[in-house]
Amino acid sequence: MTTTLVVVGQGYVGLPMALRAAESGLKVYGLDNNSATVGRLNAGRSHIDDVSDDDLSRGLEAGFEATADPSVVALADVVLVCVPTPLAEEGGPDLGAVRRAAEAIGAHITPGTLAILESTTYPGTTEEVFAPLVTARGLELGADVFIAFSPERIDPGNETYDVRNTPKVVGGLTDECTRRAAAFYAQFVDTVVPAKGAREAEMSKLIENTFRHVNIALVNEMLRFSHELDIDLWNAIDCAESKPFGFMAFRPGPGVGGHCIPVDPSYLSHRVKAQLGYSFRMVELAEEINTAAPLYVANRVRDLLNDRSKAVRGAKILLLGVTYKANISDCRESPADPLAKQLLGWGADLSYHDPFVPVWHPHAVDATFDCAPDLDQAVRDADVVVLLQTHATYALTDLADTAKVLLDTRGVVVGHPHVEVL
Repeated sequence: MTTTLVVVGQGYVGLPMALRAAESGLKVYGLDNNSATVGRLNAGRSHIDDVSDDDLSRGLEAGFEATADPSVVALADVVLVCVPTPLAEEGGPDLGAVRRAAEAIGAHITPGTLAILESTTYPGTTEEVFAPLVTARGLELGADVFIAFSPERIDPGNETYDVRNTPKVVGGLTDECTRRAAAFYAQFVDTVVPAKGAREAEMSKLIENTFRHVNIALVNEMLRFSHELDIDLWNAIDCAESKPFGFMAFRPGPGVGGHCIPVDPSYLSHRVKAQLGYSFRMVELAEEINTAAPLYVANRVRDLLNDRSKAVRGAKILLLGVTYKANISDCRESPADPLAKQLLGWGADLSYHDPFVPVWHPHAVDATFDCAPDLDQAVRDADVVVLLQTHATYALTDLADTAKVLLDTRGVVVGHPHVEVL
């Protein structure tokens, strides 16, 4: 039975995991190398959308404590690693944070400890990169220390599924590693799914995200010719969804964002090319289509302005919702960034509104924007309003009433005279 847990990385994956474990009676140390983050957490101030200050306060009372001292690893029965794995320049994951975490664990780990990597990566990372650093002091895998992989399944903003009721896949480097990892998670997760091994667990995460990536690319590609053929693709998808078997609905949009969909499938593509020497063509095509989606939105904006005898240069364009997903503040890989870059390159007078983002720094744009202070006035002033995210605070029909023209990239405002659907 686990009594002490260390969770390395206190971001959108690590913090909810740490708090859920603390609620279940474990003593939990949230280890993070950012001392400011540690100070805020211990003061009861959350920096994560899905964790309120009240949630954090309850966790602190239950036994959670944030720290920047890696020596706490020596106290742990289990260590979870939930650190970022951004896309590296060569196309694979940047494993710098994983290596640093593994080195810190290896320097302080004691016999009998279970170490689990949760950071998304390519199959083989746990065995080839993580484990050698954790066991660097000569500890024997499967006897002195136990190592496994368990893909994170945190879905920011999801009010139905959380750490407790989302099934947890686990795969160890030995059968005993798998058994111990499964027993650990079973203390605070309703359903644990043992994989054959760590590679299968690593692969399961990439299958999940590649499946979504490819299917979103499919409908994003269909959107373009459906518009030209005067077909309401959203309605067609709704009709297809009425089939009770053999179909899962995906809907088009302005592009994909976050870490999972636009980034994670690249890890598998890179691994296949680097190790086997050939391309994972399905992923590469999906990347091409979904990367082009924001440019398609920009072209539709230009067409709407042309229809009204206006040039893009100097036109007032308002973007609504610049996060990658509705009702969260996360802007990672948001399609709003390349859209802004294109519109600004054409000379547009760009502004934005997002209740979750007071100041916006679009990636690859040498400019910083403040959120429009008066939403209604900003909508009234804009030549084109582009709805990117359907935040719950937006009264969409009222905004459409006020707008000269609103380009709806989500297909949610139907039949309004001021609305053009993407």
